[in-house]
Amino acid sequence: MKEISVTELKARKDAGDDLQLIDIRETNEFEYCNIGGELIPMGEVMSNLSRISKDKDVVIHCKAGGRSAAITQALMARGYENVINLKGGVLAWAAEIDPSLPTY
Repeated sequence: MKEISVTELKARKDAGDDLQLIDIRETNEFEYCNIGGELIPMGEVMSNLSRISKDKDVVIHCKAGGRSAAITQALMARGYENVINLKGGVLAWAAEIDPSLPTY
C-alpha cells in the first residue's frame, strides 16, 4: 500500500499537483475540522466508486490513518492503483502543518 506523509501532501498541494483528496470520516467529524478534502464517509465509499478518480493520485485520509488504510486496501483490491493513504490523518496534519486546526 502506498502512503504519503502530511508534509509530502502539503508540498504536492502547494505545487498545484492534480490530486483528489478524500476524507472518509463521518459528517460530524468533517464539520468539526477538515483539511479541504471531499467527504465520502467510510460506509459510503463502495457505493460511490464513480466519485473516485482513476486518472490521478487519490489521497485517502481519516482521523489517524487506520480507517483510511483499510479503505485504501479495499480500493486497491478493486483495481485502483492510484490510491494513497495519508499517514497520521487529520491528527498529523494538525500536529505538523496547521496547529490551529482543532483536534478531537
